[in-house]
Amino acid sequence: MSATRGSKPAEPATVPAAGDAILVYDGVCLLCSRWVRFVLAHDRARRFRFASMQSANGRALLRAHGLDPDDPNSLLLLERGHASTDSEAILRVLAGFGGAWRLAGVLRLVPRMMRDPAYRWLARNRYRWFGRSDACWLPAPEHAARFLD
Repeated sequence: MSATRGSKPAEPATVPAAGDAILVYDGVCLLCSRWVRFVLAHDRARRFRFASMQSANGRALLRAHGLDPDDPNSLLLLERGHASTDSEAILRVLAGFGGAWRLAGVLRLVPRMMRDPAYRWLARNRYRWFGRSDACWLPAPEHAARFLD
């Protein structure tokens, strides 16, 4: 999937619409796949779409926002032309559910310089603690249209 030396990286196969909120996640990480299932279950407005970091679209989106697709230790959320990573991405997703989920915003009182190192510590250890799959998790047919690849 990676580009060969001197070649141009592949363009995403699907260009997301400007209004889409897209969550780029690690598709082989069992914790990350559980997070996606959690988002699918709570996103009643169906505002979030998904791309795994292992897909052509996910890799292109990571590169476009300065993240290394071969060292996937960050969650990327794209919404309304704004990119968020790490703990901020999680808080924005929770707020996007609306209702009582917006109360999670109180966690922004904890400075990001404290939240993000905790997020990165979890991200570095996620395979050891939660496991890793040999292939990306596949959504149920009723959710397939929400995935870019």
